[in-house]
Amino acid sequence: MNNNSSLWIILYRMRLPFIVIIITYCIAITGLLLIDGVDDKGQPYSMTIFDAFYFITYTATTIGFGETPYAFTYSQKLWVSISIYLTVLGWFYGIGTLVSLLQNKLFAQEIAKARFRRSVSNIKEKFIIILGYNQITSEIIKKAIDVGLRPIVVEKDENRANDLILENFTPSVPILIADVQNARALEDAGIKLHNCKAIVSLFESETLNFRVALTSKLLNKNVTMAIKSTTKNHTENLQDLGVEIITDPFETIASEIDMAINAPNLLKLEKWIYGIANLNTSLPRFPKGKYIVCGYGRMGFDIYTVLQNNDIETEFIEVNEKVAKGFHNDTKTHIIVANADDKEVLTNAGISDAVGIIAATNNDTTNLSILTTARKLNKKIITIARENELDDLSIFENANIHHIFVPSNILIHKTTNALINPLSEIFIQELPKQDEKWAAKLVRKLVETIDEAPLVFEVNINHHDASEIAYQLSKKHEIRLSLLHLSLRNRELRNNVVPLLLMRDNKKILLPSWNEKIYIDDKILFACDSYAKDDMEYISQNKYEFHYAYTGFEKRTILTKLFKPKTNL
Repeated sequence: MNNNSSLWIILYRMRLPFIVIIITYCIAITGLLLIDGVDDKGQPYSMTIFDAFYFITYTATTIGFGETPYAFTYSQKLWVSISIYLTVLGWFYGIGTLVSLLQNKLFAQEIAKARFRRSVSNIKEKFIIILGYNQITSEIIKKAIDVGLRPIVVEKDENRANDLILENFTPSVPILIADVQNARALEDAGIKLHNCKAIVSLFESETLNFRVALTSKLLNKNVTMAIKSTTKNHTENLQDLGVEIITDPFETIASEIDMAINAPNLLKLEKWIYGIANLNTSLPRFPKGKYIVCGYGRMGFDIYTVLQNNDIETEFIEVNEKVAKGFHNDTKTHIIVANADDKEVLTNAGISDAVGIIAATNNDTTNLSILTTARKLNKKIITIARENELDDLSIFENANIHHIFVPSNILIHKTTNALINPLSEIFIQELPKQDEKWAAKLVRKLVETIDEAPLVFEVNINHHDASEIAYQLSKKHEIRLSLLHLSLRNRELRNNVVPLLLMRDNKKILLPSWNEKIYIDDKILFACDSYAKDDMEYISQNKYEFHYAYTGFEKRTILTKLFKPKTNL
């Protein structure tokens, strides 16, 4: 009955009006059957059930089209007059109840749910379920649509749902107004469908995110999950549950600071893959020296860990005494309990000899105020800010701050990259294991071979994404990675492409050799330009282009065989 809730509500609410209408009709029809009339010859006659039903039907709804089949007697006219009031009152009652039903919020919700289910069932492409609608998920929706991945949204707040509708995405984005904690809502959103690729849950509440992950795994153990986490303990719980994509923006920020200190080119590679910067963008500078961190929280603790691991002197300022005590118990280090945007507090913290200050509170106004005050006390200090609100026009960008970390942007980039380009996300996860020399060499190779902003392209060797290569491999033909290096304009030339990663089962090969053999189910990540991308797609999927790249000869089509010119012997 849950799948037909709107029908059940109609039947439940309209049952009494239906009974009233039926009873009034029965009374009116019975009266006409019992009262004798006179035909056109003056002979008495009795109306048939059909004649009585027909007359009462149009009389009750239109107040009559005339007397049928013969003119009525006074007795019949009197009864018909009574019947008119009786049946019309019944219809008024029924129509009034129907209007009330149409205005009923629960009924409107059930109609909307039914429409939503039809929209979901009509989607034939791969889709993702996004839980909650806000600035972050709005950007994820745009990026998903750009690559042909259909998003479906479940949002509890009706106002936010209306905001999505007003966005007028193309193609349209189905939205269900429901509580994501309800397993029925996830089922309605299509989590059990074969073309459901992933579910995204980026709520602030870790408890809610974990519950969504647990429910999703119970409903569909094969669905990919992208879940937000901001603590180590929560991340471990999600890993135990089998969550594939775990995004911790604060850990990512700390990791970026660590790379900026020790291997800036690794950070440059990461930002290039995320599309934030190109390979010639100036690197963030984190010189060794004393740093003042304002605001202790999940982000502050991760930053503290990185700075301590790099033997960098750190001074913390936290306005909340309760938080400060917890921090002191955890780290056994000194912390100032005070308002960080106070000049005297910053002076006592050693702002004059500090090389950098990090404003990491969860309030943008406070962060800006802290950095403004710090710059007045030390004009050479490096300013680093956490920007909490994701706005199109950021006031941080106009404040001449050296480095801005936006947790919301990190959630957007990491989540969409992991969903859309999973190989590139694996490549990013391998970056911290490398050193600056390796990263600098790769950056130089990419710029010299391609350009400062190469495309990232993935090739999955299977019968769907690389059908021709997979077919040839099934025929026991040996194919090497160098095949995808060839130019289809001239086989003697090489395209501008660099292999970044080869995944074979659970084995990861960074920067594989062009001489590496290819096997079915291999996954390969390339950096390339648009021409190389097109050629690799053609070689992977088109038997004629594959044949040319593999043999150096053009494969004849049926038409060339039919119109082959005759030779004189």
